[in-house]
Amino acid sequence: MEKIKIILVDDHSLVRDGIKSILQTEENIEIVGEASNFDELQVFLKNRKCDIVVLDISLPDVSGIKICSILRESHPDIKVLILSMYINEEFIFNALQAGAKGYLPKNTNKKELLAAVKAIFTGNEYFSTEISEIILKSYVNKVQNKKDVNTSEELSKREKEVLILFAEGSSNSEISDKLFISVRTVESHKNHIMQKLQLKNTVDLIKYAIKNKYVDL
Repeated sequence: MEKIKIILVDDHSLVRDGIKSILQTEENIEIVGEASNFDELQVFLKNRKCDIVVLDISLPDVSGIKICSILRESHPDIKVLILSMYINEEFIFNALQAGAKGYLPKNTNKKELLAAVKAIFTGNEYFSTEISEIILKSYVNKVQNKKDVNTSEELSKREKEVLILFAEGSSNSEISDKLFISVRTVESHKNHIMQKLQLKNTVDLIKYAIKNKYVDL
């Protein structure tokens, strides 16, 4: 059976020893290197074949997230498993954007660490329950916020009429005559539309109307 070749990157030797003692209990896992910083990691990568880098975020020279991003470009076949004490949303999503395939807190247990390594090696992603809950909560919040924005962007029937006429090239006075409202009311509707849709200028207003098919080109 092919062994999973792993390099451990953490600036605390005691932490590396603990991770190594867990991973070496598996016959199909081989620790091919240990590094305390990015420079040491680079030396190992030049001379050793590696499948997975188990990586801490807080390092003395280059952050783990930056290293993750570098490895994605320079060694796309190597997968990164983040093992960190930092489990807030910002660090998690920065790591995912940098290309990490897994994320575990440092207090994870042996069973989960081994499960993560095996999952990542086979091409899957792995996140602990705690990390998954943070990701899910963030997603739900973003969806809810999007709903709130969409709700606030609802245009009234009159506002839609003003939007269409304006996008078709009608002036304020022409819109006033067509809808039997004052010019000041037309301007007020336009301002409300801009605020609701968070548009900066009249060009954006016209683009919005075209994009959302209020008018045809």
